[in-house]
Formats: sequence, structure tokens, C-alpha cells
Amino acid sequence: MATAPDRFQPDYAVPPGWVLEERLEANGISQAEFARRCGRSAKFISEVVAGKAPVEAKTALQFEKVLGVSANIWLGIEKRYRLHQVRELEAREAEASVDWARGFSLGELAKRGAIRNATPAGEKVTELLTFFGVASIEAWNIKYEATAVAYRQSPSFESKKPDLTAWLRLVEIEAETQSLDGYDRSAFLRALKGIRQLTRVEIPQALEDARQLCNEAGVALVWVKPLPGARVSGAAWWLERRKPVIALSARHKSDDHLWFSLFHESAHIYLHSKKNVFVDWGNGDADNEEAEANDWAARFLVSSSAWKRFLETSNLGAPDVQRFAEEQGIAPGIVVGRLQHEGLLVWGSRLNRLKVRLKWTDD
Repeated sequence: MATAPDRFQPDYAVPPGWVLEERLEANGISQAEFARRCGRSAKFISEVVAGKAPVEAKTALQFEKVLGVSANIWLGIEKRYRLHQVRELEAREAEASVDWARGFSLGELAKRGAIRNATPAGEKVTELLTFFGVASIEAWNIKYEATAVAYRQSPSFESKKPDLTAWLRLVEIEAETQSLDGYDRSAFLRALKGIRQLTRVEIPQALEDARQLCNEAGVALVWVKPLPGARVSGAAWWLERRKPVIALSARHKSDDHLWFSLFHESAHIYLHSKKNVFVDWGNGDADNEEAEANDWAARFLVSSSAWKRFLETSNLGAPDVQRFAEEQGIAPGIVVGRLQHEGLLVWGSRLNRLKVRLKWTDD
């Protein structure tokens, strides 16, 4: 899980001019005399003392010769002072941007170790920017505005945008830890055939094996618990030209939804553009590409002919479902889920017992 970096940030810094003034006084040297010894104007030395003029490398070497204080020390003091000034400016700007930060599930992100549980409002903004790996809210908007177009989502997108982008960032951080071979489309199809067989294996081991198969085909497979403000089921996109990512949230906490989401997102990688970010809200809305991914996933799990034959010869009882699932080499929960999706079984059916219920370790 992502963790916020440790940062030591002193809440004060003195300008080098203060140190210079103390050294001149201790040595009994006037500013005018010091300026002559350095070969600089009295005005310049006065501006250094006042913190208006910076101590640059040449100046630091002159101070070193006259006062015997290393140029590295003068440059270090200057660097810390200027950095502190910029930090203070950014802190004031962050204080004015707290409304942006309030859109995120800050407590949940802190619980997951993505950000520190900062108290001052402005620090929350800084923590979020560090988490996203951007320098400003403007940069965050630029990064995710292009992505937002690809979501092609409804008016509800903006209200979900903060937590959705945070969830995608959590996925991205995890995906970057996975060591991948270059993407191979044929190898990925073979991997998916192997993963189909894993649907009958116990979930923890099946997911680990599925990730290994995907990685060997050049695809990152990540599962991250959804955030409260974005109840997303899954996503698929390309981090780089040759690094596709499939993200699962196990939002519905059942094996049929989990596996269907995996094959649905895989369809986007296998069939569709590298330029888009495909986000599945699991709400039934589908444009052409979403509908195509749904159809591809359904047929990959069970061929159309096999499904038609099952419906024609089955009374849709538990023994029939289990027998068909075993014949197909898939989990029986997948069969139950498809029957429910097609309206052939009610969602509260007693056959729900054939599904495997999932649970996050911190639930």
C-alpha cells in the first residue's frame, strides 16, 4: 500500500544576511569595510544583510576568503532560507485551497497510509499533491482532465472525481511495483484462458496466480478496495504505451462480479484504444465499447452455443448449475450471476449460496 514519504520541514529559516551581520559585528568589521574587502558595493552587502539579494556561488567564495566561513555553509543557509520562503508561500496558497481537499475521503486515505493524517488544513492539500505526484492543483486538473474525457461519464462524474482519481492513483502506485515483460497480445489471450480455469480455485490463491499470468503477458493486475466517494467496480487503461493495467475493486464482494469484471476490463485491453481510460461503475450504463466488453467477457466465460444449450435443457436448479459449471470449467457463481443478469433468476435467489462471498481484510 502507498505510504506518504517522511519529510523534515523546519518551521523557520534565517536569511544568510542575519548570519553575516552577526559575523561582521563579532569581528568588528563595518559593512562598508567588508564590501571593500570583497570587492563588492556597499549597497549589495546591505541588500544581502536585509535578505533582498541572494548569496550566489561567487559571493559565497568571497565571504569564505574574507571571513573564513566555508562557501558551502553560506550556500546552505541561502538554500534553506529561499526554500523556506517558497514553502511558506505554498502553505498560504494551500490554506486557500482547502475546499479542493475536502472533496476526498481523507480519513480513508490516511487509514490506508496514502497520506498523513495532517491537522492544519493547508497540510491536507500538500499531502494530497504529494500523493498524486503533482506540484499544484492546476497540474492535478491538467492530468485528470484529459482522463476525464475518456471516462465519457455522466453528470455524476464531477461529484465522484476526487475519490475516483484517488482510487486510480492507488492502483497506479501498486501497478508500478509489478515487474512486467513487454505486452504480448497473444500471450495475454493465453493468460486469460488460464485465468478462466482459476475461477474454480479458492479466491486468494486464484488472484495471486491470475496476477502472475497477467504479469508474464505484460499486464499489471491490481485490486484496490473502492473509496467511499467512488463505488467503482473496475478500470482498465495504459500507464505507458506498453504497460496496460487492469484494476478490480471487488465492490460487490462476490466471485461472479469479481471474475466478470476481470474479463470485462481485459476486453478493453485486448480490443480497444490505448488512449482511453475505461471505468466500470457497474450501473448497467454501456456505450458501444462497454457493451462490446460485456459481450466479449460473457462469451469468453461461456460460449453462446453452450449457454443456449444449457438454457434449453436445464430447469435452472442448483444441481444443473453445478453440473454445467463443472463441464465448462468455471465457478458455479459465474453461472448464477449470468442467470440473474439476464433476468432468469431473482437477485435474492437461493442459488446465491453457490456464489463465493468476498471480504477485505480490514472489513
